[in-house]
Amino acid sequence: MWDITLDDKLSEIIPKDRILRDEAMSEHTTFRTGGKAARFISVRDTKELTDLLELLGDLGIVYSDRGTGGDDAPSYYVIGNGSNLLVSDSGYDGLVIELGSRMTCNPSVQYKISDDHMEACAGMLLGKLAAAACEVGLSGLEFAAGIPGSVGGAVVMNAGAYGGQMQDIVSTVTVYDEKEHKIVKLDSEAMDFSYRHSVIKDMPYIVMEAGFELKKGIREEIESRIKELNAKRREKQPLEYPSAGSTFKRPEGFYAGALIEESGLKGYSVGGAAVSDKHAGFVINRDRATSSDIYRLICEVREKVYADTGVRLEPEVIFLGRFQ
Repeated sequence: MWDITLDDKLSEIIPKDRILRDEAMSEHTTFRTGGKAARFISVRDTKELTDLLELLGDLGIVYSDRGTGGDDAPSYYVIGNGSNLLVSDSGYDGLVIELGSRMTCNPSVQYKISDDHMEACAGMLLGKLAAAACEVGLSGLEFAAGIPGSVGGAVVMNAGAYGGQMQDIVSTVTVYDEKEHKIVKLDSEAMDFSYRHSVIKDMPYIVMEAGFELKKGIREEIESRIKELNAKRREKQPLEYPSAGSTFKRPEGFYAGALIEESGLKGYSVGGAAVSDKHAGFVINRDRATSSDIYRLICEVREKVYADTGVRLEPEVIFLGRFQ
């Protein structure tokens, strides 16, 4: 359980009015579900983030994706826009640190552009980043314009769509090594990108900033491409419902949505959660679903597809807290 005396220590770095108690995580995920976080902080800039992480290290508060509870030591977890996250109904008994959309890098800017190079804060939304690139005639981020995540989350999972992915454009990533308590700058090779994977998933790293190598183009053509891809998303994806985007990774040689549809699961529901009628690769919050509804549905879809095809679907969704 979270020790209330830790709040005084946190307030050395974070103003007390931004140390939120029992914050509903349903307000911070695109599934719009999830219980309460014992403490919740939205950091405002990278210095505040590093100071906070250093303090947590000194206090012995460790990074963990479990709901702590019981006699376990207090822990923390870092989120971005919550667009690929399912938080359990029982919540999280530690501290959730949000790299929010208003987060800035130093000196107090969200992004910088130099020639065909961009640098952006981890909390910046991909749509805003793509729009900023378009504004100055830089191409390469068009595929990301409709992805609802943040820069940090996109880098961690090597997000992609419509033939593009982060590894195509990321040149550097600045991270905080929470084990060594220092800032490290990684080049694209050190990121070890692969399908929906980066080295960040295997190391105690927290993304702070990312650099992108783009190409000079014609603004009107870039804008037209963004509009074209966003129109495709509206046509083919259930954007009218809360979801976490594509629920499953693409299995080698197959498409998750096609396998789910072939198993007769399109429209299948558990409680208020359902497999989308529009695109079977999406699990949606159709009618006041709980996180347990969504989790059970994901498990049942995996079991049925494996029984029918022998293919094991792996979730793209990250699970925070305790699920049964």
